[in-house]
Order: sequence, then C-alpha cells, then structure tokens
Amino acid sequence: MSENNLREESNINSLCVESEDGVQRREIAETMQSQAPSDLSTGARTPTEHAAVVAEHYNTLQEKGLEERSKSRIFYLRNFNNWIKSMLINEYLRKAGEGHFHGQPLRVLDMGCGKGGDLLKWRRGSITHLICADLAETSVEQCQTRYNDLKGRSRHERAFAPVFSAEFITADCTKVRLREKYKDVTLQLDLVSCQFVFHYSFESLPQAECMLRNASETLRPGGFFIGTIPDACEIVSRAKKAGGRSFGNNLYRVEFEHDPCTRRMPLFGAKYGFHLEGVVDCPEFLVHFPTLERLAEKFGLELVFKKSFKDYYLQFKEEGRSLLGKMQALETYPPFHDSPLLSKDPDDYEHVQQYMQRSTGHRKVGTLSRAEWEAASLYLVFAFRKRKVSWNAEGKPEYPPEPVKSATPKTS
Repeated sequence: MSENNLREESNINSLCVESEDGVQRREIAETMQSQAPSDLSTGARTPTEHAAVVAEHYNTLQEKGLEERSKSRIFYLRNFNNWIKSMLINEYLRKAGEGHFHGQPLRVLDMGCGKGGDLLKWRRGSITHLICADLAETSVEQCQTRYNDLKGRSRHERAFAPVFSAEFITADCTKVRLREKYKDVTLQLDLVSCQFVFHYSFESLPQAECMLRNASETLRPGGFFIGTIPDACEIVSRAKKAGGRSFGNNLYRVEFEHDPCTRRMPLFGAKYGFHLEGVVDCPEFLVHFPTLERLAEKFGLELVFKKSFKDYYLQFKEEGRSLLGKMQALETYPPFHDSPLLSKDPDDYEHVQQYMQRSTGHRKVGTLSRAEWEAASLYLVFAFRKRKVSWNAEGKPEYPPEPVKSATPKTS
C-alpha cells in the first residue's frame, strides 16, 4: 500500500468500545479486589502448571510464509499490533539513548522474545547488545536462527553498522532469575521490552514479582521497561456488557471460567481463555493495573504512561503514517481489483463506507475491519522508568521517591 493511498479514517474512535467513566472503572477494579490482602506480599496463590501449556502453545505455532500470512483473516490485525510495537520501541530506544555519548553501548532485554519478531526493530534501533529470553525452547531456537541469518546478511550491507551481539536464554521469566543466566552478571541494561507476554505472570503473586525483578534488576537508573498487555478493565467491562462468561465476534472470543458479573475475581489467577482465528487457544490472566503499579514501585519502577491501543494510535498515527503503509498495518478500502477484502462480512466495513460518504476526495483509505478493531482495542501499552537506587544498612536496595520540583516563584 503506497503512502498516497494510505488515509486512515479520522473517526476510528467510533469503532472502539466507549471508555468507562470513573465510577464504572472503580466498580471493575473492586470486582478484582475482593478479599485482596492489604499487604501484597501475602495471600499469594500457589503457581500452577500453566507454563507448560503456554510453552506448548508457542512451540506448536507453525512458521508461515508471507504469501500464506497475507491470506490470513488476522493479517492486518497482526501488522497493526506490530506497528504499535514498532512505534513504542522506537520511542523508548530514543529516550533510553538520550544523554549517551557517541559509541556508548545500548543494551536491551527482550523478555518473551518468541521467534524473534522484533529483531529487525532492534537492528534499526542501532542497539549494541540484545538478550533474548523466552519460555518456549523451539521459539528461542528459531529466534537464534533468525539472528544468525540477520548477521549473515549484514556482511553485505554497507549502509548499516555491524549487527548487535546477542545471547539467548530458554527460561520461564516468571519463575527463573534471568540475571544468573547472563554471560555477564554485572551487565546494565538501558531498555527491557516485554510484548504481549507479561500478563502470564499474573497467574500468582510470586510469578508477577519474579517477572518484575527480571525487568528491573539489571536496568540502569533512568532506563525503561516497556510492554503491551490486555486491558483488564476493558475485558471485564465487555464481559459485563455481554452479560455472561464470554464475549467476542467472528474473529476473537474471550471466555472466563466464572461469570465476572456474579463472581468477583482475584488480583492474581484471574484466568480466561482467549481464542483468535487461526491461533491455538491459550489461557491468559487479567492484569489489575493498580496492582502492577504497586508491585513495580517495590522494584524501583515508576509509571511513565499507559494508553489503550486506540489512544496510542490516535496519538502517533500522523508521525507513524509512513510506517503504517510500509508495514501494511491497514487494509485498503475499497480494495484493488486483484485484492479482495479479508472479511466476508459486509458489516465489518460499514464504518469506512460511512466515512467515505461524509468525506470528499478520498478514493481509497486505510482501515481495520470492525472485528479486527474490536480485538485490537482490548490491549494497552505501558512504560515504566527505573528510579535511582540506594542501599540500606542490610545491603538491600531502596528506591527513594523522586524529589518534587518546586514551582518557579513569580516576579513582579
């Protein structure tokens, strides 16, 4: 799709479920805090063996070629999610590198690296070292193969600097201390990225704490922890609106073990099943974000921002317009003669038809189908920053609150 043909509709807001007001969101939060311990260090559930299920899920996913992927019903949804990741990674690689002098190392941990889908992003971000960690052994092997291929091709690319060095770790990041597996245990990281996997850690309190320790322990002060997770408030809200244990459309479905309308969910272990067309079902866990914030503070991580995919898209669509086209993150409507629409449901494109009727001069626009947008808008992005650390008399780390800057006094 060329940039000239790429004009995403400005009223994409209409595709998204309306945001809850403050009262409703408090009710949803209360739904997830029934009998919650006042001290998060107590009352944890014992971890179950969902890790094996998750590993099997990702190990059995088949690698598909571009031609086959382009025929998938979720082709544009995947690309849109990938665009979100690209914008987030680019933004925080830039922030992490601010203040670095020329040639200073830029080191990254990709926690939940999968098969290496973000390797090119790290390459283009000019990092110097990457640690890839994932639960699924097959995925890590494929990630390492991709890296070796990338490194081999780079020998013939004069325009780029040498490919970053890398190390690969097969481990459950929710149960294993990653630092002990690093080649250099004294290494300090500038950025930790955790894309579409952090929510698995909320199976239990110990797992969530382990994941956050892995994110924070070797992150330098001023470094960033970024990620993408399902939006628990949005998921519970839609479940309540649907009035049952499940909701979704012709593309995705979410199903809870218990009806969230009649039973309050715990802070940890709030399990649901997520099915996406063409993808094997996999159990997931709600991440109660206020709890995540509180736990993150324990590990010296302060929240910089969180936004829904909808709001993040609206904020960065102009800046990322060219990349939207290059990554084929939006579907062309009306389609070209040799490219039929991926969705066979005409209602999936009613919003863009109405937009084009109201607009003038738009022969073709870029869009997501309604079903895809409803799936994409279930997610949010976040970024935490590592605070400065000090050490107490017992040799344990402490993270004093950042000083509040006083207002500049007015002069008469």
